[in-house]
Amino acid sequence: MFSPSQADVRRFFCAVYDKQRQQQPMEAIETLAAQWMAEHPEHHADLSDVNAALAAMGSQNADAENPFLHLSMHLSISEQCSIDQPPGIRQAVELLTARRGDLHAAHHEVMECLGRMIWESQRSGRPPDGLAYIEQVRQRATRD
Repeated sequence: MFSPSQADVRRFFCAVYDKQRQQQPMEAIETLAAQWMAEHPEHHADLSDVNAALAAMGSQNADAENPFLHLSMHLSISEQCSIDQPPGIRQAVELLTARRGDLHAAHHEVMECLGRMIWESQRSGRPPDGLAYIEQVRQRATRD
């Protein structure tokens, strides 16, 4: 399994942002990352300077959103849906997207569920509960 460091993640997103601005060819995962970056112009300043991004590691304001984590979660959810892992996540996200009428808004809701699953796994010392995660997404898709 690939386990990039926090610095690797920041370098990746900054490099993709640079490739996008220079209209250079990209690999599939980079194209997907660039699409999510386009949805978040508020993060472009953070993505434009890799040295500043690396220097800011560990010093972010606890109340501020971490753009690298946010974009990583978009990519994670996209990848989960593309391979339907955990099984059923694709359908749950599709249902939520249909309910909200917007994939981006649906992703933000799924992020809350994903974050909760990770937090509960870390807190309990048990593996992530994919079934509970999918159920939370499905619940959001069936309520107003």
